[in-house]
Amino acid sequence: MTGTEGLRCMLMRGGTSKGAYFLADDLPAEPAARDDLLLRVMGSPDPRQTDGIGGAHPLTSKVAIVSTSQDPAADVDYLFLQVNVDEPVVSDRQNCGNILAGIGPFAVERGLVPAADGETSVRIRMVNSGDRATVTFPTPERRVSGAPVTVAAEFPPGDGALLPTGHSRDIVAGIEVTCVDNGMPVVLIPADSLKVTGYEDPEALESNAELAAQLYDIRLAAGELMGFGDVTDTTVPKLTLLAPPRDGGAVTTRTFIPVRCHTAIGVLGAASVAAGLRVEGGVADGIAQLSTGGDRLRIEHPTGFTDIESSLTGGPDGQPVAERTAVVRTARTLFDGTVFPRPAHTPGGPR
Repeated sequence: MTGTEGLRCMLMRGGTSKGAYFLADDLPAEPAARDDLLLRVMGSPDPRQTDGIGGAHPLTSKVAIVSTSQDPAADVDYLFLQVNVDEPVVSDRQNCGNILAGIGPFAVERGLVPAADGETSVRIRMVNSGDRATVTFPTPERRVSGAPVTVAAEFPPGDGALLPTGHSRDIVAGIEVTCVDNGMPVVLIPADSLKVTGYEDPEALESNAELAAQLYDIRLAAGELMGFGDVTDTTVPKLTLLAPPRDGGAVTTRTFIPVRCHTAIGVLGAASVAAGLRVEGGVADGIAQLSTGGDRLRIEHPTGFTDIESSLTGGPDGQPVAERTAVVRTARTLFDGTVFPRPAHTPGGPR
């Protein structure tokens, strides 16, 4: 594809993220060619992404690739790609639950799944990890801002163990943490163990050089411990600081993705945090305030909260297993049309 050829694209807000949604058939099948094209579509590498449709932030530089699934347990396959803003890097090392919220409406819009009367459910296989989710949304309102999308996720045990290290607590880079993976690998860290309150604005945390150095060491060590090897050039695991709730929720969070501090929290990140709060003996003990009735947990974040329904059960080896995870998000189509990539072999920024 040259820079003069248009590419069919739908831009959608999913939860607290924004991304470009494509049919797999509209993109090159070869990963290197596909990634090069997506860098040119999004305008990377350029901290402003001026020459593309990216929003100059990791939360707005995301891509979903959707196709009809050959898996009998799924309707569509969803590959998530994180397009780096200021580096020519496209990563498939993680899922994204916010972008996941828009997959069902997109599949209906593109004719991959028929719309049902009143409410439509779409079964999705997340190609990045092999996990599955079912999203349910009001069919007539799929394009309306604020239309609710219920995301019920299934994260099978086995290689995808809830506690990748096999322990409820680990000492990582001298700090006690809980490593959990309920769809998104996350390292839970008591905020006060890093000499912060956990209530700071994201900008204040990002500008804290001492904190950044500690988080860097923790993430690299935790990545090895969780079985990911060298995570220097990847976006997982995420790091979530925990503090007692201030607005009636279960816990206050500040999440790093992995360097920028999230202005909210990702869907799958929140799912992992919620499960981690329920792990007996985890670092959330004495920090989180869990109600005795029901599965719903309110995860507070810098700009509000996310409600997660999460329950655990005991596995045959005595390790906790996620029994149920569900969250309600919203999704909205921003535009549906043609995007024109930057011509090949040109620098990321405009001239």
